[in-house]
Amino acid sequence: MELFYFMVFGALSAVVAALELSKNSKDRINTSPAFNSFKNNYLVVYSLMMAGDWLQGPYVYYLYSTYGFGKGDIGQLFIAGFGSSMLFGTIVGSLADKQGRKRACITYCITYILSCITKHSPEYRILMIGRVLGGIATSLLFSAFESWLVAEHNKRGFEQQWLSLTFSKAIFIGNGLIAILSGLFGNLLVDSLSLGPVAPFDAAACFLAIGMAIIFSSWTENFGDPSENKDLLTQFRGAAIAIASGRVHVSFYCFLLDPLSLICCADEKIALLGAIQSLFEGSMYTFVFLWTPALSPNDEEIPHGFIFATFMLASMLGSSLASRLMARSAPRVESYMQIVFVISSASLLLPIITNFLVAPSKVKGGSISFAGCLQLLGFCTFEACVGIFWPSIMKMRSQYIPEEARSTIMNFFRIPLNIFVCIVLYNVDAFPITIMFGMCSIFLFVASILQRRLMAISDKPKMESWTAMDPEAEPLND
Repeated sequence: MELFYFMVFGALSAVVAALELSKNSKDRINTSPAFNSFKNNYLVVYSLMMAGDWLQGPYVYYLYSTYGFGKGDIGQLFIAGFGSSMLFGTIVGSLADKQGRKRACITYCITYILSCITKHSPEYRILMIGRVLGGIATSLLFSAFESWLVAEHNKRGFEQQWLSLTFSKAIFIGNGLIAILSGLFGNLLVDSLSLGPVAPFDAAACFLAIGMAIIFSSWTENFGDPSENKDLLTQFRGAAIAIASGRVHVSFYCFLLDPLSLICCADEKIALLGAIQSLFEGSMYTFVFLWTPALSPNDEEIPHGFIFATFMLASMLGSSLASRLMARSAPRVESYMQIVFVISSASLLLPIITNFLVAPSKVKGGSISFAGCLQLLGFCTFEACVGIFWPSIMKMRSQYIPEEARSTIMNFFRIPLNIFVCIVLYNVDAFPITIMFGMCSIFLFVASILQRRLMAISDKPKMESWTAMDPEAEPLND
């Protein structure tokens, strides 16, 4: 069965190489030297930031276990990280819009470096502080950098289509190539050089420091809504209004901050986009916890690091496909993402299907089973969908989310996501794994339905500036 892993990895490598080398003029976007310089600067910084994140991921659980903590204590630490991202994410997002996105990106570097330093302590309270800092940093990573990029891109007068090129390259390099290299580098530090499980965190801090120096020296500041007469609550209310929909009179996002703004008339596209993102990312993060027990239900010996690298290669395949799709005027992002969500939903049904069609093995240990091989192929398909999803959702966010509150709204989107992940983590042993995969598949199918609705209304005029909207305005009647 070991040959199977190499065959899958080799096949994916060949397809990715073929896609990249076979691009013609229709698949490439003609840009200017000024834009290429801007894009390359951002890609270097983004790659360093993602290296700082990817280096830590495979060793967090392992480090905690070496300090002698059990599954329950470690689960609480993980919940603290997601809970921190949920509680503080909207605040730091709003501050990023008001105080500046460059400052927010620098704050991300400092916060994550401090989180890495806490990993040197075996004290549970110190590790808990580190998880809280890590949750705040995660919120900034997935909002401040993209908000800075979009604003700076528009400020410099570059064509809107060129933005999709930066998005697809960022995912191809940062979420694909850098993830693979980070895994190999972490393995070198921990296993080959025997520097211990804390070494990847020290390396991550170094990459973050280098990236912070580049941001300091080469980035300019940009803002969302820098008005001095607006406090955080006003910004939250404005963001909630931007998310609330005239058709959807019950908005979870608005309810969290101001029940009175539930019936505000605004842009349905933003609410749909937030729901789609939460459904997909919630399923994606749940998949992260489920793929290991799914492939080794009887403690089969599987090469976790190599499988992780294979998943990242599949993600690179998806981002390469996305760059081709977004380089053309048709099909539109709103159109092809419907198909992507349906395929991703079907791919996570494989564990359920194989459970019924393939007799489960009762032998403990050994290599991966035939059912596991089928599931691995399905999981690679899902990861390819993830690779398409990231640049595509970034492009849609750049189109629909108002610039004045971009970071705030993007962190609003993460609130239900973090609640969902915390619930899954808390109850991960309460449900059979097939039920969990079935739930994720349903969520992804619902995302495809919402995407179809977004496609139907995507040509409607964009909402007026949320800063000019009256929170007390009367709702529209259906």
